[in-house]
Amino acid sequence: MAKMEINSVISAIVKIAPATATLAIKQTQRSETVIRIKQQFGLDPIQPPGDTISVYVYALIEYGVYKPEPLLKLFREKEIQKAFWKDFNADHPLIFTPEIEHFLDWNILGDEIRELEINIRQEFEEFYQVFVSVAKRTRTPAEVLRDRDLIDSKNHENQKYDYPPEFQSLITEKIKSFCGRGFVFAAFENFINTNKKGYFTVIGDAGMGKSTITAKYVFDHKTICYFNNLQENRNSPELFLESIRQQLINRYQLVNVDKDDLSTLLVKATEKITTNEKLIIIVDALDEVDQKPGGENILYLPKTLPDNVYFFLTRRRYESNKERLYTEGLKEEYLDLTDSKYDQENQHDIQEYICFCLNDDPEHKDGLQTWIETKHITPDAFVNQLVTKSENNFMYLCYVLRAIAEGKYNDLNLTQLPQGLQNYYQKHWERMKMDDESQKMKVIILYILVEFAKPIPCEKIAAITEKDEFDVQKILDEWIEYLRKQPEDGYDCYSIYHASFLNFLKPKKELNPEKRKQLLQEVNQKIINYYENIENNHG
Repeated sequence: MAKMEINSVISAIVKIAPATATLAIKQTQRSETVIRIKQQFGLDPIQPPGDTISVYVYALIEYGVYKPEPLLKLFREKEIQKAFWKDFNADHPLIFTPEIEHFLDWNILGDEIRELEINIRQEFEEFYQVFVSVAKRTRTPAEVLRDRDLIDSKNHENQKYDYPPEFQSLITEKIKSFCGRGFVFAAFENFINTNKKGYFTVIGDAGMGKSTITAKYVFDHKTICYFNNLQENRNSPELFLESIRQQLINRYQLVNVDKDDLSTLLVKATEKITTNEKLIIIVDALDEVDQKPGGENILYLPKTLPDNVYFFLTRRRYESNKERLYTEGLKEEYLDLTDSKYDQENQHDIQEYICFCLNDDPEHKDGLQTWIETKHITPDAFVNQLVTKSENNFMYLCYVLRAIAEGKYNDLNLTQLPQGLQNYYQKHWERMKMDDESQKMKVIILYILVEFAKPIPCEKIAAITEKDEFDVQKILDEWIEYLRKQPEDGYDCYSIYHASFLNFLKPKKELNPEKRKQLLQEVNQKIINYYENIENNHG
């Protein structure tokens, strides 16, 4: 489609659907208006044309109704179209590219858009998603899409993102069966839309889904992020700053910032963003940060922030004097998932998750439905009982629903299922007979993982315990649902998956103090012997 035809389409949109229309008109007549404009140009209201240029214009109609005229004119510019197609065919689309940013800096359209206080990055994201939607309804553009990784919430495993590689597997895993939490996202959206800058903190107990919430937000919005992890020793201020610095460099093309602190980095980054664009940084699990006590903020987070900078933080509950987040002139807002005012929302989300696993989860639905039928209970009774037993804990459901589906609870009825996450850990410990002397090696291997506090390969565990590698691997496989398995230096390495299980292992009150002390001493002595042998062999 030629430029003149694009101009005709823009003129029609401006005439039929001006941006000055009232909100009520926009909400009730938008679909009808889109169809009317398509028909005016002889386009099928449902099926887009097959050639890619026409798809661009078709998408512009679906996107552009009730948009300001300067914004529509931007998409007709050759430089913008060229940048769009170049980015579209790239392996990792940026969507809002440096070429587009440069064009807005010198062209008068940039001035007009800035005067209207339009979030231009957000507009390009919206147009891009409309284009993807239109392209999928065609043949030719869709052939390109099939070979590309695009944002598609129904196909998480085939995604590529802008966030650091070390977080990719975590985020992909967390969002596989994501449900609910709309009230959290709505509260955060309200926060960033009503404040110039600030800190927004989600508080909750272990297993309430804090990391999943942040993973979902990062997945949907491609925000700067950092996930603290105690088990993997990825929880220091130094590693945090290094990661955030690199992400800001990549996103905003910052230069000569290798020694800048976070405050300076944020100032330089905001110089690169357009008017009213928001710089959001997600930081998960502040309670797992390893930082020496002192008067400084946790992770040395800035006391002041530039305008349009927002932090979305998560942490467990702890005393206010341990928070270590001091600010000056900043808005701080807290959303405590354990607050009784969110009971209804939490229960709704828990119920939605159980229903998803029961009806739609390909891994577990068959096993769950078989268990329900065998126990002669109704799906509603199953859901309602699990809602109560979960105590609003998603981690509990993740473990229990998997165990039911795999037949591990065939000897229990609905009321005999464990109550709450800690009780689940305890019952599993008992069912595995971990207190028997015959299971001592299993306990030792788990405690090696506790004491190491970082990923360790099976080969090293076997060497420390002086046991056959095959036998050690069998034990690791038995506990795999509680462990994180990840490749490192060519080896499969293991660590405790979640801090709640790590905390459960540490106290182990059913082990009498003397027995526990002896066990820990034995584990540490094995580790010491292992390193002494290495040193002697190399000496």
